Amino acid sequence: MPIATTNPATGQVLKTYDAMPDEEIDAAIERADLAYRQLRGTTVDQRGRWLTAAADLLEADRDATARLMTTEMGKTYAAAKAEVTKCATACRFYAANAAAFLADEPADAPAVKATRAFVRYQPIGPVLAVMPWNFPLWQVLRFAAPALMAGNTGLLKHASNVPQTALLLEDLFRRAGFPEGAFTTLLVGSDAVDRILSDPRVRAATLTGSERAGRSIAQIAGRELKKTVLELGGSDPFVVMPSADLDRAAEVATTARCQNNGQSCIAAKRFIVHTDVFDAFAERFAANMSALRVGDPMNDDTDVGPLASEGGRDEIHAQVRDAVDRGATVLCGGEPPAGPGWYYPPTVVTDLTPQMRMWGEEVFGPVAGLYRVSSYDEAIEVANGTNFGLGSNAWTRDPDEQERFATDLDAGNVFVNGMTTSFPELPFGGVKNSGYGRELSALGMREFCNTKTVWVGEGAASAGAGAHAE
Repeated sequence: MPIATTNPATGQVLKTYDAMPDEEIDAAIERADLAYRQLRGTTVDQRGRWLTAAADLLEADRDATARLMTTEMGKTYAAAKAEVTKCATACRFYAANAAAFLADEPADAPAVKATRAFVRYQPIGPVLAVMPWNFPLWQVLRFAAPALMAGNTGLLKHASNVPQTALLLEDLFRRAGFPEGAFTTLLVGSDAVDRILSDPRVRAATLTGSERAGRSIAQIAGRELKKTVLELGGSDPFVVMPSADLDRAAEVATTARCQNNGQSCIAAKRFIVHTDVFDAFAERFAANMSALRVGDPMNDDTDVGPLASEGGRDEIHAQVRDAVDRGATVLCGGEPPAGPGWYYPPTVVTDLTPQMRMWGEEVFGPVAGLYRVSSYDEAIEVANGTNFGLGSNAWTRDPDEQERFATDLDAGNVFVNGMTTSFPELPFGGVKNSGYGRELSALGMREFCNTKTVWVGEGAASAGAGAHAE
């Protein structure tokens, strides 16, 4: 895939880049390793000042950065501005909380026959980040902010269709004051990932992307014995029970499906509705989806912009056509508009069966699958009946059902009466084919730390009877 900025609203190629040659990749890895040796010797307070400066720069440059993201991948300008603000918030969160997250944790010294015992969190070195185009700033910042605060350095291999955003990120951390090489963008194709991750100076990798990409990274890292965190696809359920506030559920469902033009791993994709309220919800939901305005993502009144690529639009249309050909019913949408740009209308499809692609595949665009169920148990069966387990939503005012959903939904995130989203304060990640490991919160920061056990005994005292290794 070429490394290029192509405006998805017009299909016009605006700027192209050559892939970095091997010698430039080696030089970038060397700079990252040298920067790590410098960064790990700085204080948390100093790193916090740099990260706060990055937040200041993000806020000052918000509008220009948002326009760039909209140009490169088609999200609405309003959504892009909100993404920049969210990134600044995350930077401030880690600048304020890193000291507590990295503080030594005392253990029960007498229980382990020590005078002192504790856990210490220390950085591990350069980390390769392979990142997607759909949230081109946020996906990177939610890795970079905690990683840099921990004292690691970052090597970014961004998606090939957002090269200017990728270069902006490198420049951001340089302008904020971080040492040269602390965060470096590598303009390379996916064929260079094996070489980069195999380099002994690169100590770990994180990836947000497809199952296929996750398996590839995991295979390389397994061979090299390196830590990975993977956030992969999702086909999130949105369950609506009889006690739910239907107006509010249908309103949030519309946003949950069409946020970011429907291109989010944690967007609700499968709407599982109890038969007692199915017709009422379906009517509200289809009406809301039909009312969304599709158009130029730079316009203030646009709700849904283009998909990021022509191939992405063709793929979701093929999934819809497969369902229709096998007997599904389209309540709204379902046909791409004529004209330039890679647009697709908000679409609701019902009467789905397991033989249809939409039943088991992730649909990465503004297309909702609507499922009718007759009981709580059937809702759980359908919700958990995929290989994915990233986010999930449940709508019920019944306290017992709320508690059961929190336990029974097989996902890394359960949101009750609200839309799945990510917060710096909460861990984020999935189970099953949605990946492993966690981003955000203290857990995300510690994923790329050496969790070191420290045991201190009395000078020359013996270990004591019965002591044994391991």
